[in-house]
Amino acid sequence: MKHYLPLIAVASVALLSACNNNKEPEVVGGPADPMAAELANAAPVELPPSVKANKQFRCKDNSLIFVDFMSDDKTALLRTEKGGTATSLKAAEVGQPFTAEGYEVSGSGDDVTITVPGKGAQACHV
Repeated sequence: MKHYLPLIAVASVALLSACNNNKEPEVVGGPADPMAAELANAAPVELPPSVKANKQFRCKDNSLIFVDFMSDDKTALLRTEKGGTATSLKAAEVGQPFTAEGYEVSGSGDDVTITVPGKGAQACHV
């Protein structure tokens, strides 16, 4: 029994060494990136603004308007229903009213003036 243990160990090592019998060379670094030059010379990517404040306004006609003010202080998303489609409003400069076709939001605090198509400008507050 003692003579068989070394033979079994040698046989198992011989079988295991045959497992990685690959004729192809091992590639460590991988192939060269074909777009490396274009990526190195590409313009920096600007991330979209994140939500800075999410406010729900009650307007003069007792309607609710939902406005998300973005971190760039030039963009706001306006919804007339809680789960409704957002309309993107842009300001020309920081501090200017946010506008889109038929929409306008003046101010970014708790009291704003909001214009929505089909309704005139009305005062709204949080």
